[in-house]
Amino acid sequence: MERTTCCVVGGGPAGMMLALLLARAGVAVTVLEKHGDFLRDFRGDTVHPSTLTLLDELGLGAEFAKVPHRLVQQLQVQLDSGLLPVADFRRIPGPHKHLALVPQWDFLGLLADAGRAEPTFTLRMQTKATELLTEGGAVTGVRYRSADGGSGELRADLTVACDGRRSVLRDAAGLRARSFGVPLDVWWFRLPRHDGDPTGGIARFGSGQGTVVIDRGDYFQCAYLIRKGTDATLRAEGIETFRRRVAAMIPWLGDRVEAVGDWDDVALLDVRLDRLVRWSTEGLLCLGDAAHAMSPVGGVGINLAIQDAVAAARLLAGPLRHGALTRRDLDRVQLRRWAPTALTQAMQRVIHARLLNPALTGAIPLVGAGSARPSRPIRLLQRLPLLQAIPATVVGIGLVPEHAPAFARGVSSRTTNSTTGRH
Repeated sequence: MERTTCCVVGGGPAGMMLALLLARAGVAVTVLEKHGDFLRDFRGDTVHPSTLTLLDELGLGAEFAKVPHRLVQQLQVQLDSGLLPVADFRRIPGPHKHLALVPQWDFLGLLADAGRAEPTFTLRMQTKATELLTEGGAVTGVRYRSADGGSGELRADLTVACDGRRSVLRDAAGLRARSFGVPLDVWWFRLPRHDGDPTGGIARFGSGQGTVVIDRGDYFQCAYLIRKGTDATLRAEGIETFRRRVAAMIPWLGDRVEAVGDWDDVALLDVRLDRLVRWSTEGLLCLGDAAHAMSPVGGVGINLAIQDAVAAARLLAGPLRHGALTRRDLDRVQLRRWAPTALTQAMQRVIHARLLNPALTGAIPLVGAGSARPSRPIRLLQRLPLLQAIPATVVGIGLVPEHAPAFARGVSSRTTNSTTGRH
């Protein structure tokens, strides 16, 4: 039997950020990550301005600048008449006036390297938590299985479930989620990007379809929106039919859709939108997708998860360090993060109902110069460009941005190859 102060299950954005911050507070923390590396494609890759500011506060801004990434300053919609901007990050407050698109494995690697500089931080790869340990109705740790097939028990004062929207631990604890219906699933795929192509993020909806194209430098990361539960039916129509639909939605991509060779190049995201009624039970706290699965609308999931982690570290580091953690401390984390989570999900539900569902059911035609005028909100954003700061601020900074606690700021005294900086 092993022991730690905090056991974090899941080495995603929430888990790695929480572990780093707690370790900087001097709390013994062990992260259990079931995979052998962080190399998984089509995960949340959008690092928002609020997270970039947080990295600066942690003394990791200069290290992040060394990681290959692409900056996005505007989000645009595609019409037959051309591209129209709808969100301008150059108009938001703060030092970072852009989104940064970075492979999630590089971002997680950065946090892991920073964590390893702390003596109380332990990261155990290829170690899967299989069930909760309980005593007297309280969670006291986890049972795990390692890469060699061996098993063991890790006892902890606090276990944190950061194991995603299909969390094993939240189900084992019997925590109940409130689910909100969603009208869509997403197909992810890549297409080559050519010199002279548009930059930033581009979207088009209508005539039973929706496509979002994200500039990743030498390629576009593309999301093709489909009605919920229609994956198998649409795949049966054949890959050529899919290519024609993409080319019809975004005509300037028509010369490269053959890069999608077969259905193996198209990954399905089963979109969920839910939120736990209670994020914790005695000895267990859920954060990130384990507490609230988000729609991909706005790409806000990774940043909400990180803000959960920051709030949790600030509120729990002291009680954990002094062995005085109570259920009330865990409730304070949910109290802090409930409103921004619920309001963000409410906005996503409105977008689902007012835009995506009508577009995917064919109620909204493709809007073009020769067929219809742009919608009233889009016309207003073109007439008053200053208003483009509103959607950019909501997406890029969020409703309740979190900042690094004092105990975690700056570069670790044990890290000699990093310096604070901005990019």
